[in-house]
Amino acid sequence: MAVEQLFVGLTSPTAGRAGAGGHPCQGVYHRLPGRAPKTALIATHYSVDFSEHYLAGFIAERGLGFLGWNTRFRGAESHFLLDHALVDIGRGVRWLRQEAGVERVVLLGNSGGGSLMAAYQSQAKEPNVTPLAGMRPARGALDLPAADAYVSTAAHLGRPEVLTAWMDPSVVDETDPVSTDPSLSLFDPGNPAPYAEEFLGRYREAQTRRNHRITRWVKDEMRRLRAAGYHDRLFNVARTWADPRMVDPTLEPTRRPPNSCYAGEPARANASVFGIAGTCTLRTWLSLWSLDDSQARARPHLARITEPALVVNADMDTGVFPSDADAILAALGSKDKESHVVAGDHYFRRDGGDAARAELADLIAAWTAARLA
Repeated sequence: MAVEQLFVGLTSPTAGRAGAGGHPCQGVYHRLPGRAPKTALIATHYSVDFSEHYLAGFIAERGLGFLGWNTRFRGAESHFLLDHALVDIGRGVRWLRQEAGVERVVLLGNSGGGSLMAAYQSQAKEPNVTPLAGMRPARGALDLPAADAYVSTAAHLGRPEVLTAWMDPSVVDETDPVSTDPSLSLFDPGNPAPYAEEFLGRYREAQTRRNHRITRWVKDEMRRLRAAGYHDRLFNVARTWADPRMVDPTLEPTRRPPNSCYAGEPARANASVFGIAGTCTLRTWLSLWSLDDSQARARPHLARITEPALVVNADMDTGVFPSDADAILAALGSKDKESHVVAGDHYFRRDGGDAARAELADLIAAWTAARLA
């Protein structure tokens, strides 16, 4: 049966409609024609457009609603502010209940959206997200409607964690992407895979130091700019496709292809301009990427989730690994929680077809019906 798609455009408590007509909050609601599902999923990402999410049709075919929802930061992650994004997600949750007639809402935290949707439920239940220094709290952030369940699929532990795990610690000068220390490079012939334990220890420590180093620079730069009457600026972060697990398949072994990442071959991707955190504002670095300051880290938010929770990982994922799913499951405050592995890549593709997506949709539909029907 064909799936009906309804475009939804809404203003936000902290952002009105643009002069050209666009709404800050936009998405597509998927359902079977003539149906008014009582249970629906909502999926949102920090910046990726989820309005036509690959699971939407599969979930709708199984009798549930699916709202692929975007905040004002779709395609604009370089300006991301967490409290404003949570307010935008709240608009989607309210629309499902007040306009679509949905009684039970399930948060789908897919990929990077895992930590974002965890932060939403955490804030809705126990307000804890604070604005950046010098900024007012986002209007509406203290009055968010909580959801009834949480599903994590192929999800990371948070933007600071995934960036740090992927970033190349060999970078010596943040203003010069070719200025590197070969002794800390995954791709230098002197450091062949499989990687020695001693090298990996130095490598992981240096990744953390790089994140902290950027944060120190950001805070110093903010003080310098404010003294001159300026409030923010853009900057770049190079080389962010360098997780050793992308190159060395002996680390956390799965069925993933070796020497591969979401952007292709890691050495080539790492030397490109396409990578997470590639362009940031100073404020966005602190809000989204900083290990010291970001509130987009999943663990404390997951601990506040006590609703039923489902964690699903893909066994051919080249960027999310078994330890990520294990950590998410352990951090959840839910008593009713379980974990599954589906054969497929990060987007739940398998053998060039949609079998893994159908399997995932069956799993989510059955799990949801058993708890929320």
